[in-house]
Amino acid sequence: MTIQSSVQIGDVIRHAVAFNVKNWPGGAMNSDSLIQSVQDFFAILEERKIDYVLVGGIAILYYIEGRNTQDLDLLVAVSSLKKLPELKITSQDIYFARANYGELQIDLLLTRNPLFKKVHKEYSKVQKFLDRNIPLATVEGLLLLKIYALPSLYRQGNFARVGIFENDIVTLLHYYQPDTNALLAEISKYVSETDFEEIKIIVSDIQKRIERFKNKSR
Repeated sequence: MTIQSSVQIGDVIRHAVAFNVKNWPGGAMNSDSLIQSVQDFFAILEERKIDYVLVGGIAILYYIEGRNTQDLDLLVAVSSLKKLPELKITSQDIYFARANYGELQIDLLLTRNPLFKKVHKEYSKVQKFLDRNIPLATVEGLLLLKIYALPSLYRQGNFARVGIFENDIVTLLHYYQPDTNALLAEISKYVSETDFEEIKIIVSDIQKRIERFKNKSR
């Protein structure tokens, strides 16, 4: 169910920004310059041979039609940031950084996190996506990242992001039916025992939702 399209990645982000009412007052972003920022940024990544993997909403668009997002999410090594002085880092901690390139917002998942490094190395593949060849996380890689994040999002009380992440997980599991036991076994290596128990409960609930949908659609 890969999405075959000639649409530019910049167009996807532009449309998401345009339809977010938070961006309406004051006429915020110039859509043409936003698209140019996206294209320029990917050109820089290619020219400087940055070892990255695209994840997040844009990557999910390769697998799920209709997914929307306003920023880019990349798995990347901390050392690669030194090769990208054009990035304006707005926040950073041990595993995450947020940056701006022109009007483009970029969320960086740093590979000093062991799971992020695993997904970067073993759950990614270069794909022809939208308007260029892009190193993309696989379905399994995206699921690992989404499931891994859920306990933290629950603790933060971030209901909106929990809903988005769970919907992505439900949809990927429904359409691609990966081995959830294998995914859970992989996740267990990177989270606490308490978080792993919570993850098992969440994934079980998600699987029940999928079964209810299948039963009602027959």
